[in-house]
Amino acid sequence: MAARVLRAGGAASGGGFLWRAAPCSLLPGLRKLASSNNRLREESWLKSLFVRKVDPRKDAHSNLLAKKETSSLYKLQFHNVKPECLEAYNKICQEVLPKIHEDKHYPCTLVGTWNTWYGEQDQAVHLWRYEGGYPALTEVMNKLKENQEFSRFRKERSNMLLSRKNQLLLEFSFWNEPVPRSGPNIYELRSYQLRPGTMIEWGNYWARAIRFRQDGNEAVGGFFSQIGELYMVHHLWAYKDLQTREDIRNAAWHKHGWEELVYYTGSQARGRIRAVATSL
Repeated sequence: MAARVLRAGGAASGGGFLWRAAPCSLLPGLRKLASSNNRLREESWLKSLFVRKVDPRKDAHSNLLAKKETSSLYKLQFHNVKPECLEAYNKICQEVLPKIHEDKHYPCTLVGTWNTWYGEQDQAVHLWRYEGGYPALTEVMNKLKENQEFSRFRKERSNMLLSRKNQLLLEFSFWNEPVPRSGPNIYELRSYQLRPGTMIEWGNYWARAIRFRQDGNEAVGGFFSQIGELYMVHHLWAYKDLQTREDIRNAAWHKHGWEELVYYTGSQARGRIRAVATSL
C-alpha cells in the first residue's frame, strides 16, 4: 500500500499532509536521512558555541589601558565597622596608618582614607599605592609581618569589624594622578560592574568623556580591577560640597557629546555610589 500525499492548492512547492503511514520498507532510509540532517544541525550549533571570531590584540587589556610611565599598583580596602566601634576604629587608624605612609622603609603611599556618609553606613575606605607594582606589594606585606605595632593594630582592629574586602587595581592612563588636595572636600566613589569583554570599549569612551569633567578639577582618579572582584571600574571625584557636586554634574549635560558617552557607558555596566568624607 503506497502512502498518499495531498498537496494544498495544487502548488508544486506547497506543503503537504501525510495521509497514511509509509510502508516499513521505507523507514530505514528515512531514519538515515533524518539522522544525517540532525547530526549536521548539531555540529553547526556546536561550532556556533565554540568557534568565534576574536579581534586580534597584541597586548593584555591591562597594558592597553594603564599608565605606561608608571608601574604603580593600587589597593582599595572596604572595612565594614561595627557601629559602636567606628570612633575607636578611626582613632587607631589615625595612629598607625600614617606611620607606614611616612616611613621610607615601605614602598607604599596612603592615597586616602575615608568614612562613608551615603551608601553603606559605618564603612571605612582606604586607598594605597605601591610604587613598583606587585614586587612592592609583596615587599610591604613581608615587612609588615615583622612590624609588631602593626600586628597589634590588626588584632585590635579585627574585633571592630563586621567584614572586609579589597581589590588590586591599575590606573587608567587618561585619568589624573591622585594628589593631595586642599580641603575640606567630600569625595564620591563611583563603582561600576562591567559586562565581561567591554573593558576596552568602556575605557575608550571614558578617555573622551573625562574631557567634559575637568572644569572644576573634580576628577581625582580612575581605576580598574586586576585581582579581587573582576570587571570593576572605580571613579573617584572631589567636590567642595554636595551642592557643588550637583551643579558640576548638571553643567556637563549642557556640553555637546556628553549624553552620548553616558548612554554607551551606562548600557555596559551597573553602578554603585559612595559619598565619602575626609580630605585626600
